[in-house]
Amino acid sequence: MNAKPPRPGAGRQDRTARAPRPGGRVAALRAEPPAAYPTRGSAALRPEPLAPEAAEPAPRRTAGVPWLKVAPPLPVSVPRAPFVLLVLVVVVGGVLGILMVNTEIMQNAFRLENLKREQVVLDRTQQDLEKQIADLESPGNLAAQARKLGLVPAGSPAFIRLPDGRTIGVPQPAGGAPSLASGDQGGA
Repeated sequence: MNAKPPRPGAGRQDRTARAPRPGGRVAALRAEPPAAYPTRGSAALRPEPLAPEAAEPAPRRTAGVPWLKVAPPLPVSVPRAPFVLLVLVVVVGGVLGILMVNTEIMQNAFRLENLKREQVVLDRTQQDLEKQIADLESPGNLAAQARKLGLVPAGSPAFIRLPDGRTIGVPQPAGGAPSLASGDQGGA
């Protein structure tokens, strides 16, 4: 039927039947039958005494019979429902997670747009307020506000030197008529 060609060397009956190659310990060990020196664990090549029943020769193989045969795999019966359910849960969870992340990103984009509009309005308000402050701090506006409060321009000032207390210049009271808007009607 489906006969496979035998492997090279598969028809040999006894591997020790041929003469050993010249050349030392390995060749001498190969010359012995394989059952004469069994090994166990890390005690390789250490001779162990054989039990009397183990000393029996192995049955001889016939020509044309392969040394090794491929064994069929064991049947595996794994329930598929839990695996399918797990995959379904992972896929649905992933899709829902992506949907939630996308929704959050869109909400944050709307918030960002609203905050940018609000920032533009606040920047304009700040510029208007800074312009008003600059107008109110101008020298002409300060003089007009001072006259409204009843202040009059001072003459030349006098200075007091602190180390010795000496006065430099002649102090004089400020002169001038107070404004009518100040509410002071002649000082009475």
